[in-house]
Amino acid sequence: MADECPKCPPAGAPLWLATFADLMSLLMCFFVLLLSFATMDAAKFKKMAESMETAFGVQRDIPATEIPMGTSIIAQHFSPAQTQPTPLEQIKQSTNQKTTKLDVSAEDMEQVKQKMLQAKVDEIEDQAEKIKGALAQEIGKGLVSVETEGLKIIIRINEKGSFPSGTAILKAGFEPVMEKITSAVNDTKGMVHVAGHTDNIPISTDWYRSNWELASGRAVTVADYMMKKKKIDRNRIVVEGYADTRPLVANDSAKNRAKNRRVEIIITQKDPTLDLKAEDVSEIILNESLQDKSN
Repeated sequence: MADECPKCPPAGAPLWLATFADLMSLLMCFFVLLLSFATMDAAKFKKMAESMETAFGVQRDIPATEIPMGTSIIAQHFSPAQTQPTPLEQIKQSTNQKTTKLDVSAEDMEQVKQKMLQAKVDEIEDQAEKIKGALAQEIGKGLVSVETEGLKIIIRINEKGSFPSGTAILKAGFEPVMEKITSAVNDTKGMVHVAGHTDNIPISTDWYRSNWELASGRAVTVADYMMKKKKIDRNRIVVEGYADTRPLVANDSAKNRAKNRRVEIIITQKDPTLDLKAEDVSEIILNESLQDKSN
């Protein structure tokens, strides 16, 4: 048998290779154990990965600030459809008017105000007629009178039968009349002004130093009676004394002076157009237009 070639390496792996392989296996197991015990911090891992990419020359043209997401195949090939509301079985009133607000001119505003005022005046006239019906007997005797003036209802209590001359004490037997007047006032809305008036003949007694005190005293007597009998809200009552400064007629005869001696109960209702706005007028005009079309 010929001798083996001295230049050829020995058969099989070198002796150091097995040791090297065992060492690599142990190192891999060691790092796997370290990884299994470590707590993963996504933010730190991302920073570390970015720094390694920069260090090893792996860098994108445009750095990504967010984690890349997968592309949806449905989003690539399909687009969302326009949704249509489900029709409901309801019958609704329709109009050709595109907006619910109309441009209101000064003329429209004035017309609406006039209509509202007229409606309020008609309402006050109806209330006055009811009061006249309740006081028909007293009106016939000349004890009281009822009239309207704009947004006011004036119940005028004449001195005849109500107060003795020169005093502010109601005559005996006048309580039933005051009861009817109080009931009528209690059934209406608005502020109640109780005003006392006298003639121009001066008065000076132990009780009343002037016509001012007499007029105010009679107004207080009437107001106090109404608040006690029917418990009218005292916040509605305003007591006024005018003496001879607001006569109905000239104080040139005994008959005329008797007319001026009176107590007036004036029921004043609020003007409905004071707080009227353009939006309210627009809505009123629109409602009237719809009502005319429906008719």
